[in-house]
Formats: sequence, structure tokens, C-alpha cells
Amino acid sequence: MISLQKILGKDEKFFELLEGSAEAARTSAQALVELVQQIEQGKVAEAIDMCVLHRRKDKRITEEITELLCKTFVTPLEREDIEELSHALSRIPKTVNKVADRLLIAPELIVGSEWPKSQVAILEQSTAVIVEMVKELRRNTNLEKIRDLNTRLQQLEGKADKLLLDFLREAYRNQHGQKEAVLMMSICDLMEKAVDRCRDAGNVVFQIVLKNS
Repeated sequence: MISLQKILGKDEKFFELLEGSAEAARTSAQALVELVQQIEQGKVAEAIDMCVLHRRKDKRITEEITELLCKTFVTPLEREDIEELSHALSRIPKTVNKVADRLLIAPELIVGSEWPKSQVAILEQSTAVIVEMVKELRRNTNLEKIRDLNTRLQQLEGKADKLLLDFLREAYRNQHGQKEAVLMMSICDLMEKAVDRCRDAGNVVFQIVLKNS
């Protein structure tokens, strides 16, 4: 027979897993920052392995959350909310990993360019906000704090959009070759999409807190 204490004791486990998923998103962004730095220095990129590692780690966490939901009768948040947040968080390192793959196709294209540094910096900041937001779920934080953090995410997403437009203008003026322009555009677009993933996860957290406030 399963004891009530054993069931309720899994509350903390859900928070731990969600926080672990958020941390995997942040560390994958940090690995991307390192990858860009290595490319600038002309070194063989090893950070791609870290991006893949964090993606695999997050995938294991997502699977564990799904399994735990199947085994737990009482959850600290609504099941649908846990599933939605887990899914939103898992999409961040997945997109970051795609960015890293594209960067290594032709790393010479970004050497000396400022836009990849600026975009990965925004991504890293966004994942840091996500970590803070997810940790607040355990603390039963007030709505205003989550609202402020979510507003910060929206501002970062707006900056990422602006950088994408700035890159398009620069690419048009410099008249890159067709192949180079297509690849650089795909990289820039994926970076902006990774920030969008952070915004999406932040919106889920905000909705959860709003629902339970």
C-alpha cells in the first residue's frame, strides 16, 4: 500500500526536476557562449559537446517528469501545467544545440562579427531569468515578482528581434554571397528563436502563478 507521506513527498521532486531542466537550458546557453569565443580564437570547438550533453540531460529530466506524473496521485501543480512547462523548457536546449550545429558548418563566417556575440549574450540572460522564475514556483512567490521577471523576458525578446532586423540590414548592405547569406540568416534566426523559447517558458510560469494566486 502506498502511504500518503510517500505520495506527498514527491512534491519536492517535481520542483527539483523542473529546476534541473531550467538549469540545463542555462548551461547550454553558456556552452554556446563558449563556442562562439572558441571560434573567434580559431580553436577547435569543444563546447558543441557540452551543448549536446545538456540537451541529453534535459531529455532525461523530461522523461523522468513524465514517468513521475504517471506514478503520482497528488502533484504540487496541476498535471497539465507541469507537462506544459516541462515541454517548454525542453525546447530551449534543443534549439541551442541546433544553433551550435549551424555555427560549425562554416565558423569562419562569424569571425569578427558582433551579432553572434550580442545574440548569445541575450540568450544567456534569458535563460538566467528562466532559472529564477522556475525556482520561484517552489517558494510560492507573489505575482508581482513573477510579473517583473516575465516583463524582463519580454524586453530581452524584443532586443533579440531588433538584432535580427539589424543583421538583415547589414547583410543586405554588404551583399554577401547567396550561400553565405542563407547560412548566416538561418543561424541568426535560430538564435532569435531560442530566445523566443525562453519567452514561451516564462509565459507558462507566469500563467501558473496567475492561476494559483
